[in-house]
Amino acid sequence: MYAFTMFLLLLLLSFEASSFSSVSFRSRSLLRAINTNTHTSRNTNITIAGDQPHFDYVVDLNSTNFDALLQKTPAHFAIVEFYAHWCPACRNYKPQYEKVAKIFNGPNAVHPGMILVTKVDCAEKINTNLCDKFSVDRFPMLFWGPPSHFASFSKTENSTILYIDDRKTADRILNWINNQLGSSYSLDDERHVNKLGRSDILDPKQIVRAAHDIEEATYMAFDLILELKMIKSKTRASFIEFLQLIVAHHPSRRCRKGSANILVNFDDLCPSEILSGTEQECMTSRGKSTMRKFQICGSEVPRGYWKFCRGSRNDTRGFSCGLWVLLHSLSVRIENGESQMAFTTTCEFIHNFFICDDCRQHFHDMCLSVSSPFKRTRDYALWLWTAHNKVNKRLMKEEASLGTGDPKFPKIFWPPKQLCPSCYFVRSHKNGTDSQIDWNLDEVFRFLANYYGNTLPTLYKDKELLVVDAGENKAVVEELESSTDAAFPLGAAFAIALAGCTLGALACLWRSRQKNWKYIYQLHSLKNI
Repeated sequence: MYAFTMFLLLLLLSFEASSFSSVSFRSRSLLRAINTNTHTSRNTNITIAGDQPHFDYVVDLNSTNFDALLQKTPAHFAIVEFYAHWCPACRNYKPQYEKVAKIFNGPNAVHPGMILVTKVDCAEKINTNLCDKFSVDRFPMLFWGPPSHFASFSKTENSTILYIDDRKTADRILNWINNQLGSSYSLDDERHVNKLGRSDILDPKQIVRAAHDIEEATYMAFDLILELKMIKSKTRASFIEFLQLIVAHHPSRRCRKGSANILVNFDDLCPSEILSGTEQECMTSRGKSTMRKFQICGSEVPRGYWKFCRGSRNDTRGFSCGLWVLLHSLSVRIENGESQMAFTTTCEFIHNFFICDDCRQHFHDMCLSVSSPFKRTRDYALWLWTAHNKVNKRLMKEEASLGTGDPKFPKIFWPPKQLCPSCYFVRSHKNGTDSQIDWNLDEVFRFLANYYGNTLPTLYKDKELLVVDAGENKAVVEELESSTDAAFPLGAAFAIALAGCTLGALACLWRSRQKNWKYIYQLHSLKNI
């Protein structure tokens, strides 16, 4: 009996020990899981019971991906926050920083591709040297600059990386950015959502929105040229010639004024003698800063969003659409004697400065296929229109096979029948392919001249259209109402007369500074600057 009792006691003790060991093991596993989840939650989306998933818009960086990511990003500028995850002030600051990041980062960004908003956790040992490199001595600290300059940052050299000293709220960060760029970013920019579909784009009055986008595209093109150091000995003349073209014919008066200021001062900003026989960039950091101060399209640009050219996704339309509208607008504003100059200037500008390599090469091939010079505005405008439709035809096939097109704005042959029925002969468009369209070229040119020359600026005079964006559009009205002959043929002489005094003074100053300028072409005039 005693032996049996001892056996039961030992069996009971063994069971309790086993149970305790099992519980202890599960507890340690649970603690490890909690610790892992706690660590990863700082870098991932978090879902709390009963709440919607919270998206972390700020991009996490560490010492292993810092240089590579910042060097490869297409964004023009970057903000890097150095913080510590244990810091209460950093945790309290996170909602403000996320508001800024939401505007520029993520799938629904209002201004995608403009500014990359990032953070580095200095509490992680892997980032110790990285945080020391930027002399981080408190949390949080925010730095600003071109993304690639963060990778090459050095304490001992003059750097373009700036400390953001006014960061308490999201609004104050955006104000600081606006002061740096001359932009007008705001938390309220979320309301600028493109609700247009293909059916709305076919409304001819919607081209009024493109006036905004032409200025945006002009700013973005020149900003990319400066950031990517593209003005060199072989490209300097091409840059000057395109400046001349937009000084004379850009549909926005403030873009004409801004580009004229740059052109007049260009020898000082980019001296030709320092480029003799070299491939180095002509623009020093001081020259870049000075050129940006000229504000090529005025202090209100860039606004950081698109209207007519905004796609249903952040990676569609936008800059490429705005640049096409600008080129079409220029093509119908030139005079007959300038058609060949405009053609060669545009071809060289795209070849030297458009950063999409495949797009640039395709456009260059189309330019090389032209065998005889253009003599009339009509010839060049129709060539550019044909080139655009060839591009659309190629992209139709590529986007259909890869699924990369914009579902709400699929590529089409332009103009569609809804916009220009007279552009098509009766037997046209049987199966919807370009080769089967029988275009009425006289009507096509009439449409292009009216759509990109007359309709684009003059629709702003319609008071009904001013109701939607009254404050902003009224400001643009003043800049667009003074245009070139294509827009206001009856008032061209009067406009030139009014500009006479200004042009005389500008010409004198210009001649005094162009001793080293060697232009292949000279524009007929600088009317209506």
